[in-house]
Amino acid sequence: MSKSLDALFSTFNMNGLSLENRIAMAPMTRSFSPDGIPTKEVANYYRRRAEGGTGLLITEGTTINDPVATMDGNVPKFHGAESLAGWKHVVNEVHAVGGKIMPQLWHVGMARNPEKAPFPELPSAGPSGLLSPDKKVAEPMTVEHIESVIAGFVQAALDAKALGFDGIEIHGAHGYLIDQFFWEGTNQRTDEWGGSMQNRSRFAVEIIKAIRTAVGEDYPIMLRYSQWKQQDYTARLAETPEQLKEFLMPLSDAGVDIFHCSTRRYWEPEFEGSDLNLAGWTKKITGKPTMTVGSVGLNDDFFGAFAGQGSSTRSIDDLIERLNKGEFDLVAVGRALLQDPDWSNKIRKGEMDKLEQYSGEALKTLS
Repeated sequence: MSKSLDALFSTFNMNGLSLENRIAMAPMTRSFSPDGIPTKEVANYYRRRAEGGTGLLITEGTTINDPVATMDGNVPKFHGAESLAGWKHVVNEVHAVGGKIMPQLWHVGMARNPEKAPFPELPSAGPSGLLSPDKKVAEPMTVEHIESVIAGFVQAALDAKALGFDGIEIHGAHGYLIDQFFWEGTNQRTDEWGGSMQNRSRFAVEIIKAIRTAVGEDYPIMLRYSQWKQQDYTARLAETPEQLKEFLMPLSDAGVDIFHCSTRRYWEPEFEGSDLNLAGWTKKITGKPTMTVGSVGLNDDFFGAFAGQGSSTRSIDDLIERLNKGEFDLVAVGRALLQDPDWSNKIRKGEMDKLEQYSGEALKTLS
């Protein structure tokens, strides 16, 4: 590595969130919480990343209080006395070593397979009951269910604040429930929750506005969003910067503090005629801080990880150059931190020769 690390290891401060550096741990589903209750091992897993020098930890997706919010009984919940007590222990462990942590609040929507999930007798929930475009497997959500889910997100945010989390992230990406409302391919409603981009964004806007009202102005709200979907890697919410502005500004105005812009490879430009990636365009449009993510420190994108594939390490010189230019403000690291809890400290010390090469075996344990 030849670039200066000053920008990567500078402090970051906004709306009550104070970080020692610009590195965040990306949310990664682990499914090591039996009955949705995070264990002491889960707490130690996060603590090790904080000890390893990562400025902000974003938890794996943790589900709100709706019977069909989860796809797996071992995914942690963010409701119920036992699960919240488990998360309180996680917060305490991370804070004990000077770390900062946010929960990612999640509803999987139609990505849930009822046969493999809790409450298998209940159908999965989505704006139009579509698992993917033209594949309907359930009835559309009722307005009453939509309003109940919004209330579930609000209660989870209030619980996060009460437990001492340093902010929250709302999962609005990757073809899960909120993103199913965003995406025209899965939202074919004809009422006020579908149709135009403004209407398709209403679900997220109402969640953000309600959370902001509940938690106050000085509690950080981050939104993760993506163009791509697990149902279609080529899908796009916005084909042009103008369409992206139309999409982003209502979310920004509703109360988002930081946009977490999920791409498969951070170095790929978002639109023709500019080198800016999705986080760069989002910052340019909204003026809000943004977080980039996507194969940081690795050569291969993360989909191979689910098949147990490893990945060789990749220079982050270009990442640091982009950060130095102010293209984005924060950098989320996934598999590299999954493999090596000390990744951040090793980068800071210039110990590139000590970085561990990612192995798919890392998914099998809470190392």
